[in-house]
Order: sequence, then structure tokens, then C-alpha cells
Amino acid sequence: MTLPWIYPVRAVQALFGVIVIGLTGYVVSTYYNEWSYSDTVNFLLFLGCWTAFIAVPYLTISPIWFPRLAHHYAIPAVEVITMIFWFAGFIAMGAMLRPPRWCHGSACSSLQAATVFGAFEWVLFAVTSYFGIVDLVHHRRGGEAKPHSNVNIGV
Repeated sequence: MTLPWIYPVRAVQALFGVIVIGLTGYVVSTYYNEWSYSDTVNFLLFLGCWTAFIAVPYLTISPIWFPRLAHHYAIPAVEVITMIFWFAGFIAMGAMLRPPRWCHGSACSSLQAATVFGAFEWVLFAVTSYFGIVDLVHHRRGGEAKPHSNVNIGV
């Protein structure tokens, strides 16, 4: 029995989400009493939590153990929404950050790393969104898939 390719991708998506939680959580804790960090940092913190604790578990577990929760429209919807969130998050953070030559300190470096991991998350969710949409299109064309039979009846 071989492992489907989607499970390692989901594991990497969850891992990158946890990494973004750690990086942005560090920045929030560093500037806790100073209101000098942007809401973009909070958004990336939310995205890490959304990805690691809601989206990836739903996308991984529901098709296997809870097929009624894995509606044909819900899976691609969660994929695409998460992809759009990550795109907005890493673009907003990249636009907010200073250039690398003026970005000194651990908090700024953490935000740079969170931006890079956010870009990787966006790419991963773009790929899985594509396959989710392709599966949805095939499902809509064929309706409910019936098992193929190789038996020639009446021959």
C-alpha cells in the first residue's frame, strides 16, 4: 500500500503553519507592551492557526473518516479560501517589511522568515486547490461515480 501524495503535502502545510505561528507569536510577545506591530502580524498568526488546526485537519480527516462532512464543494472552497488568505497575508507582510539592509533585529528577521514560509504555504495551497477544483469538475461532469465493471453481460 502506497501513501497518496497528498498526505505528505498536508503534513508540510501543517508544519509550515506551526512555524508561522512560532515566528509571529515571537514578534507579538516581543512587542506586547508596545503597540508597534501591525495587524498584518496578527493576520499571519491567525493564518498559521487556521492552517494547522482547522484547514489541514479538515482537509485530511474529513474525506477519510467523515465523508458526509467532506462535501464536493466544501473541500475546494476551504482550499481556495486558505490559498487566498495566504496570498493576502504574505503579500501584505512583504509590503510592510523594510528592505533587508535596514531590517536588523530578531523580530524583523522573524517576520522575514514568516513571509517566506507564507509564500511557500501559498504555493502549496495553490497546487492542492488546483487538484481540488479538478476533482470537483470531474465530479460535476460524471455525477456520482459508479464502479466500472469489466464483466461483459450477455456475451
